[in-house]
Amino acid sequence: MGYRIVVAGATGNVGREMLNILAEREFPLDDIAVVASSRSQGDEVDFGETGRKLKVQNIEHFDPTGWDMALFAIGSEGTRLHAPRFAAAGCTVIDNSSLYRMDPDVPLIVPEVNPDAIAGYTKRNIIANPNCSTAQMVVALKPLHDFAKIKRVVVATYQSVSGAGKAGMDELFEQSRNIFVGDSAEAKKFTKQIAFNVIPHIDSFLDDGSTKEEWKMVVETKKILDPKIKVTATCVRVPVFVGHSEAINIEFENEISAAQAQKILREAPGVMLVDKREDGGYVTPVECVGEYATFISRVREDSTVENGLSLWCVSDNLRKGAALNAVQIAELLGRRYLNKGD
Repeated sequence: MGYRIVVAGATGNVGREMLNILAEREFPLDDIAVVASSRSQGDEVDFGETGRKLKVQNIEHFDPTGWDMALFAIGSEGTRLHAPRFAAAGCTVIDNSSLYRMDPDVPLIVPEVNPDAIAGYTKRNIIANPNCSTAQMVVALKPLHDFAKIKRVVVATYQSVSGAGKAGMDELFEQSRNIFVGDSAEAKKFTKQIAFNVIPHIDSFLDDGSTKEEWKMVVETKKILDPKIKVTATCVRVPVFVGHSEAINIEFENEISAAQAQKILREAPGVMLVDKREDGGYVTPVECVGEYATFISRVREDSTVENGLSLWCVSDNLRKGAALNAVQIAELLGRRYLNKGD
């Protein structure tokens, strides 16, 4: 017997990727429904490469009774309206928005990092998926933290435009084309021109001068990994379509060498170490698209602090940063608590 799964927001970038990954990983399904806002009602979406078409239903009219899990990719406002209704009907919500991430009654899960925390899902029948940049970073940090205990993390992100949805991807494409032909490259989705540029601003500004995206990385890392870890982040939007990159500097309590870190990362779940220290011996966003792994390169010791390392971290933000992590949470929930599909 398999699961009855709902994908909410099935017409967006992340929702479509959720469908692709459910199909690729042959998630044990008895039934699948796709829902979105009323403007998408009646549209059809592909269930991965299975050849099967799924008709989109209006989430407002959808009855979640009898469904096992719902993977939400509809943003905070839609989640605020519909997640409690689904959860109350017995359908566990795995939410990709930021709405419930810091709720103490909602577990924030990266399966390779804190799988045991999923036990707390029964309080609200909701599980939160972390921010895309946080997800890939904590996958890299967890095995190193277990070995040498992390004190402080300084991270600069290089985040692709797909993190801002289809509108972000369209703006990069249109601006790039317009610049080549001499037309206007006016910014609409982003605060400044994104084509051939970088923008040190993602999400809204906070009173201390940081942005909400940077705040998310700080507080989510503490909740997922260890509240004692100090984190500072600078989040930057770059003209890349898919794939987030991060330059991470880590200070440890205990001694750890680059060689030890490489060995640990080579064996860590969800991590692919590609660190050849030669031309092209590292991973860039172009190579990570469509992959499940979090790729680590450029592991080296930082001589400016005691027990310091620097590394380069790249992942497909639509996959590990969003859709893949949500499906992995669904797999974990099924294995540990729902016990179907065996």
